[in-house]
Amino acid sequence: MNIKSTVAAATILSMLSFGAFAASSINADQAQNRQAIGTVTVDAVGSVPMDMHDMLDQKAQEKGASAYRIIEARTGDHWHATAELYK
Repeated sequence: MNIKSTVAAATILSMLSFGAFAASSINADQAQNRQAIGTVTVDAVGSVPMDMHDMLDQKAQEKGASAYRIIEARTGDHWHATAELYK
C-alpha cells in the first residue's frame, strides 16, 4: 500500500505545472535531452502536494535550474520529495 501511495504522489507532483514558476516540472522523456546538474530534496510535516511543488521549484531556482523531474516522493504525515535538476 505504501508503494502505491508513493507512486501516486510522484505522479501527481510530476503532473502539476504552473506557468508562473521559473523552473518547470518535466517528465522522464523530456529530461532525456537535458543536462542534469544535481538533485534537491524537500521535507515537510502536514503539507500538501502543491506546497511540495512550490518548495521544489524554489530550490531548483536557487540552484539555477530551468527544469526538474521528481524522482522520489513519499506521503503521509511527513512529506518527502527528491527531484533531479536540469539546465
